[in-house]
Amino acid sequence: MALLHVDFFSDVLGMCMNMDVILPQQTHGQIGMEGTAAGGRYKTMYLLHGMSDDHTIWQRRTSIERYVSELGIAVVMPTTHLAFYTDTVYGMRYWTFISEELPAICREFFPRMSEKREDTLAAGLSMGGYGAWKLGLRAGDTFGAAASLSGALDIVGDYRRNCDAGLRTRFRGIFGTEEELEGSENDLMALAEELAERKGELPRLYAWCGTEDFLYEGNLLAWEHVKKLGYDLTCGQSAGDHQWKYWDEKIQEVLGWWLGKDGDLW
Repeated sequence: MALLHVDFFSDVLGMCMNMDVILPQQTHGQIGMEGTAAGGRYKTMYLLHGMSDDHTIWQRRTSIERYVSELGIAVVMPTTHLAFYTDTVYGMRYWTFISEELPAICREFFPRMSEKREDTLAAGLSMGGYGAWKLGLRAGDTFGAAASLSGALDIVGDYRRNCDAGLRTRFRGIFGTEEELEGSENDLMALAEELAERKGELPRLYAWCGTEDFLYEGNLLAWEHVKKLGYDLTCGQSAGDHQWKYWDEKIQEVLGWWLGKDGDLW
């Protein structure tokens, strides 16, 4: 694999941004790992971080490079700051950046990345799980599948249940008031319903959450909601709270689910 640290300028955000990118490489001489690079265009996973993190976190907390080494796929890990993948009330267009500008930049920089929706996955944890499902539900022309690990999928309910005074102030700067958020283009429940009602092309969805996680209740509500709407949802729960030892394990399951590989990928 090749690991690239990319600094670039975002016209949408008006500032320099960062992303780390894993690209396939055919290798045989590395100790303990081989690399695969399939012919043609690369399937690409956009791997999103949570509230406290940045573009480096998936490499620092998991073995993501090793997990994808024999799969022949590309992985894009961008910094998106604490903005919930949203065009914020305070004026920063993080949704436009992640859903439109970033895929275009990546495909310009790395022209072997596939442009097919079925070859493009959004995945993430916590805030990034919210962002991943949002990309699947609102940017389906680009993202054909979305996977959430311990994601804030019931964002309106989480606004009510899980926000202390400081986080509530941040949420108002990102989403506006609770009333403005509910039913808006940032409400995943409303997005899922609207897409199903207009008979748009539905993304494949994946979700996992630990039963001791503070976001578990919202996950159950979101899973039941999209199931009733007819989405192809693969979901699971097991003992666990909000920490990396679970996400390191479950991102491997996400890759198997997305690529149609049963059991152990390696």
